[in-house]
Amino acid sequence: IKPSAASPHLLKHRGRALVFDSIAEMNATIHAPDLDVDADTVLVLRGGGPIGAPGMPEWGNLPIPKKLLAAGVRDMLRISDARMSGTHYGTCVLHVAPESAVGGPLALIRTGDIIELDVAAGSINVLLSDEELAQRRSHWQAPPLPRQRGYIRLYVEHVSQADKGCDFDFLTGFEPPVEPSIF
Repeated sequence: IKPSAASPHLLKHRGRALVFDSIAEMNATIHAPDLDVDADTVLVLRGGGPIGAPGMPEWGNLPIPKKLLAAGVRDMLRISDARMSGTHYGTCVLHVAPESAVGGPLALIRTGDIIELDVAAGSINVLLSDEELAQRRSHWQAPPLPRQRGYIRLYVEHVSQADKGCDFDFLTGFEPPVEPSIF
């Protein structure tokens, strides 16, 4: 999260999750008049990480539903394993890793779960028991990835997660980091 771009009233927030499994699903439903959403809802988009998209596109600035914009809502807590441009604004938690496509934390979230963010404390949690999370994890299945050849296949099979730099595994770890010296 970029706290300077977030709305102060959302830096400590608790709300009900509304989960979208793909950018296509979100785009098809986010502005529906009957969408079950209010200003406290936490919008969650999964499938935007390095493997799931693939490529970690700039999908992290999820749009505010039109019906909430019409009611004066200008920001909401939004969470994704995607990224967004540094020029965007809003209360967006991004680069969630490991990503949902490989079973990361967003993979276990369901619409209706309560999510709690406390930026000052450096925490974000889904308010579920360890037992419930373990049960969900035991039933989780990786989403099907498109069968690819060439560069996309190479990328999907060898890219690291966002917290590791989205780099190819065969390009990392050969040399220890060089410590800067002071002359």
